[in-house]
Amino acid sequence: MRQGIRTELPLPTMLVSNEEFLPLPQTPEQRAVEHRILADAGRLAPRLGLTRRDFLRTGGGMAASLLAMNAVFGRFFDVLPVEAAEPSAFAARSGDPLFILDAQLHYVSAGYDPTDAEGGRRGGIPKNALLRLRQRSRPLNPKLASDRGTMADLSWENFVKEVFFDSETAVGLISTPPGPYPWEAVLPPKEMTHIRDEINRITQSRRMLAHGLVSPQLGQADLDFMDQQAGAMKVDAWKAYTGANPKGFDRGWFLDDEKIAYPMLERARKLGVKRFCVHKGLPLGPVADYNHPRDMIKAAKDFPDIDFMAYHAGLLGLNAAKPTGEVPWTTEFCQMKKKEPGIRNIYMELGSTFGQLVTTNPTACAHLIGQVVDAFGADHVLWGTDSIWYGTPQWQIEAFRRFEIPQALIDGHKYAPLTRQVKEQIFGLNAARAFGIDVNAKRNEIPKDYLSRMKMAYLEEGATPSHRWYGWVAS
Repeated sequence: MRQGIRTELPLPTMLVSNEEFLPLPQTPEQRAVEHRILADAGRLAPRLGLTRRDFLRTGGGMAASLLAMNAVFGRFFDVLPVEAAEPSAFAARSGDPLFILDAQLHYVSAGYDPTDAEGGRRGGIPKNALLRLRQRSRPLNPKLASDRGTMADLSWENFVKEVFFDSETAVGLISTPPGPYPWEAVLPPKEMTHIRDEINRITQSRRMLAHGLVSPQLGQADLDFMDQQAGAMKVDAWKAYTGANPKGFDRGWFLDDEKIAYPMLERARKLGVKRFCVHKGLPLGPVADYNHPRDMIKAAKDFPDIDFMAYHAGLLGLNAAKPTGEVPWTTEFCQMKKKEPGIRNIYMELGSTFGQLVTTNPTACAHLIGQVVDAFGADHVLWGTDSIWYGTPQWQIEAFRRFEIPQALIDGHKYAPLTRQVKEQIFGLNAARAFGIDVNAKRNEIPKDYLSRMKMAYLEEGATPSHRWYGWVAS
């Protein structure tokens, strides 16, 4: 496994890990998609006077990729053959621009490894190592041995390029994995809020939001740090990892634990920062069960004025999806929510979940989205990509924009179709409402800000998307 994988392909044809789960090897279906993309690009590129690599950087290259997905997995994407042959046709069928708020973005603090010691090791090492994946990883893929990732790949400068220059993302929420203590995280709250403030100051618009970080096992020390984060740093939301344990503790915690978690929730309420984002699913830590989302039900009922956001939509793991449509733990959580129709303060976030499912098991992806929309409502699902582990978010944006739940699944499971209106809500309108962002003002303001002018110059000079992913893959 390694970071900084460079490829010609517009979307991954192997599972990329954000380091919170072990990636599976490339499947036969993914291999078939890869071969189709390369073959079609080799056939179409000369007709357009392009190299294969340059063709794959165009809308036609993305169209060819989605057509290859349809050919292998069945029709999940609204894309026509003409869009690969005529790249401008792909853009024309995309429709009006969408407001996109990415609720889960990552980069790595330069202070985390100032000498780039880890980045200089053989093949490059990803930085957060939440699960000590280094100790359990498969051997480095020899074909990628010359691609040595460095800390610069994961810097905030590259983050800005990948997120704002090479994608349609308008507003982003910076997050972080946990650390030995919340103030010693891979990306400490002090830096998250500083970068947020710098980007917003330069652009003179609200382009960035930032998480604070909580570890309620620490008791009063956690409450005191919450005071500091809300007061001096003015965090926009809290990020919690119920499966993680700070230094000195050997287990996680549950959100509905009245002794451990409720003092933290009471403090969040008192401080007026009442958005609580919780890592759920993708089990990390020594005991997987702490990552199950079931504890959000009681907490949401007891704190109806706090918005709880289940990151990763509670997905247990990619290989847990079943042919019947059950997606453990997400299906179970959706069933629990449907028994509590009065709860309206839980949101389901799609970071990593959409990206890993749509490229590996689109059927499971359709079931998951259909179920969360049915149980929580189209107005309570949030867009997130977990980038920059997945490189630019643009491939995920294009994939979701074109993604459809097949009619057979709609008929058989009573799922709602993914209309443009539903996608508009998920892409950004829901998060804008939850975070108090005036979408109309943003749409009028952002084209005038400094970052937009920089992006226009970048596009006019010839955009250079990296087609690079910074997570881990199996060899």
